[in-house]
Amino acid sequence: MLRALTSRSRRILMTVDAVGGVWRYALDLTRTLVRDGDSVVLAGLGPQPSPQQCAEARSIASLIWLNTPPDWMTRDPSELTALSQELREPIRNHAIDLVHLNAPTQAAGLDVACPVVAVSHSCVLTWFHAVKGGPAEGEWAWHKDRNRSGFERAHVVVAPSRSHADMLEACYGPVASLVVVANAAPPGPKPRQRQPHVFAAARWWDEGKDAAGLDRAASMTQWPVFVAGPLHGPGGQRTEFNHAISLGSLPHQEVRSQMAIAGIFVSPSRYEPFGLAALEAATSGTPLVLADIATYRELWDGAAMFYDQREPRQLAACIDRVSRDEQHRRELGQAAARRSREFSLARQAAAMRGVYDRAASIMAER
Repeated sequence: MLRALTSRSRRILMTVDAVGGVWRYALDLTRTLVRDGDSVVLAGLGPQPSPQQCAEARSIASLIWLNTPPDWMTRDPSELTALSQELREPIRNHAIDLVHLNAPTQAAGLDVACPVVAVSHSCVLTWFHAVKGGPAEGEWAWHKDRNRSGFERAHVVVAPSRSHADMLEACYGPVASLVVVANAAPPGPKPRQRQPHVFAAARWWDEGKDAAGLDRAASMTQWPVFVAGPLHGPGGQRTEFNHAISLGSLPHQEVRSQMAIAGIFVSPSRYEPFGLAALEAATSGTPLVLADIATYRELWDGAAMFYDQREPRQLAACIDRVSRDEQHRRELGQAAARRSREFSLARQAAAMRGVYDRAASIMAER
């Protein structure tokens, strides 16, 4: 039997992976939910987390690891069919009240007697739409039906921005009970003595992050460009930098420290359903230079400088313009810091509790 629909204390099972931004999203949200009385079981998919990741996760929640891979690491939907069965044991053992899935594909065929919320942080179809300019085909085409099944199974579907919600419906058609809850980030380190360099952080093996465009821009800028993040992906993807200076994969706190000392933060991404790194840099008052994509315009218009994401020369020109003007950098940084305060963890957690209440109400009505 479900507890009160608007309970302020829930036992939540939340899926996660240790590769991308979902890990940071899940841990930051979990920390806030637990602080306010909920309990969370994190159920991981895909490559095992590092010892440091495990330690952080287990300091705030229970952590288990499943055998099913994330959808973007599979080539056949049959590899995902065991997930429903894998989830039953922890749901039963922990008396879970609500399931929070961080990919709609995970909801397809899920047979559980509690509300299901599915969050679309990204997906193959919207990635192809933004990066390749067309539909996912061939070995990726099955994602459309799998995501659609997940949308229909979930009681509420969440997107982290209006731009991503619109792209979901452009790719899949109308999605019932689709709501927008913006991502959030804790405050970053206070700005220290700014250094005359540019900093960027991403999973650079992902073509959508446009490592190649950033590297070309770095060959033309007065300030050096430092980049943090992996160059090799779990599926064999690879990239390299010849002009930007790669720092490799850094611990998350070191990335945030680098953001706080950089003179400029750049994100050249062609595909961002939200763009957590830009928000993290903004919390330290770092000036933002961003690719002119719909998501970044939605979230940062008036608080960042934008450039045509197809033009590395324009990115280099923006960097040089900002690097030469200390007053402009100060104004951009202050505007970014002000805007970042709209994306607090407290606001995000309150919004997600409203989503959880709505999911429970919808389930009760069905």
